[in-house]
Amino acid sequence: MEDMRVAAVCMNSEPGQVNRNLDRIRSFVFQAARAGAQIVCFPELSVTGYVLEHPEKAYVGADPETAPERLLHVAEETGLIVIAGMIELCPGRRPWITQVIVGPEGVIGRYRKTHLSPAEKDRYQGGQEIKAYTFGNTTFGVALCYEAHFPEISTVLALQGADILFFPHASPRGDPEGKSQSWLRHLPSRAFDNGVFVVACNQVGDTAEGFSFPGVSLVLGPDGQVLAQYTGDAERILFADLKAEVLRSTREHRMKYFIPRRRPKLYKKIVEI
Repeated sequence: MEDMRVAAVCMNSEPGQVNRNLDRIRSFVFQAARAGAQIVCFPELSVTGYVLEHPEKAYVGADPETAPERLLHVAEETGLIVIAGMIELCPGRRPWITQVIVGPEGVIGRYRKTHLSPAEKDRYQGGQEIKAYTFGNTTFGVALCYEAHFPEISTVLALQGADILFFPHASPRGDPEGKSQSWLRHLPSRAFDNGVFVVACNQVGDTAEGFSFPGVSLVLGPDGQVLAQYTGDAERILFADLKAEVLRSTREHRMKYFIPRRRPKLYKKIVEI
């Protein structure tokens, strides 16, 4: 990878106000561009808001096809990679929880959440692919919220060459400090065990759906240590500089990089049970 500045956004995303949410995203992307960021990551379902009841109605008053187009347009205007979440409709079937990745040259990918939480599994369908994406000399992966608790996802992405793992969240309940402590129990392991940077951000504030999101953003180094952190009740953009030399030195250290020493033949029970 190359040295880069990332931006992780805590954002309030109101269900039923897609155009308002897209305007907020645009404002944050331009702020990130002015600060010299190359990638800006928004929370899970940041475009549509977090909806459990009747997710197919999230686009009332808005065109579902317009949202990705608007994200692409702001990426073209600023030259940034934008990672933003939305409900992706699927005619005749349940929708997906999708994180759209766009850059100045077009759509890089759509990651559809593969592991749904108990509250989501009867309202959404799970995606079927875990895939890393490459832009320039940097490869990165995306996993959403509940998926941070499945170490296999992070390892698959690391094996595909990911240098950075983005974990956009829409994780309600609790206060910011409690949510931060929760993240610090498992996300450092995703970084340290795989020798990758980790970038995570949550929605923030109350929504008309009755959810209350504690504001947390977090950036971790490949040693699992905190590089930058925000904990609070307001919208906020968090910046962090990721250094290629830090990643290189971690992966060249014989005791700090574990991926090359895996023994997959011994792990068959993971997929047999």
